[in-house]
Amino acid sequence: MIEPGTKAPDFSLPDHDGNQVSLSDFAGRRLVLAFYPLDFSPVCTDQLSLYQEVLGEIEAKGASLVGISVDSSFAHHAFRKHRNLNMTLLSDFNPKGEVSRAYGAWIDSVDHGNRSLVLIDEEGIVRWSHASPTPVEIPGANLIFDALAA
Repeated sequence: MIEPGTKAPDFSLPDHDGNQVSLSDFAGRRLVLAFYPLDFSPVCTDQLSLYQEVLGEIEAKGASLVGISVDSSFAHHAFRKHRNLNMTLLSDFNPKGEVSRAYGAWIDSVDHGNRSLVLIDEEGIVRWSHASPTPVEIPGANLIFDALAA
């Protein structure tokens, strides 16, 4: 997992509508990256539904929350619509897992991302990171709020 104090690796990925979103789009604002394995899986559905419930509180603390998985933009679009999600979902599809790997949020043995959270500050420095011990353990929203308060 990427270590706090590290300059956040730059990225540019398509979102759920196919628009390119880059790290630089969040300059001057704190950003929480929520890496997760796959859209529509039961645990991922629970994880992102939980984050959707607290999204307004995260934004009120001056941060944006973005989900990243290896699913395509088309899958993200359908998943957002099906689950009534408002957060941006980014596709780490091609090359598969490149951004997830750069942040240390990848599991080679299953060929997808782990459930991991990364807080990036206004200057693009990683301030906090968390990797779940297994892909079936959801990192709770309390972890995000603790990181934002620190």
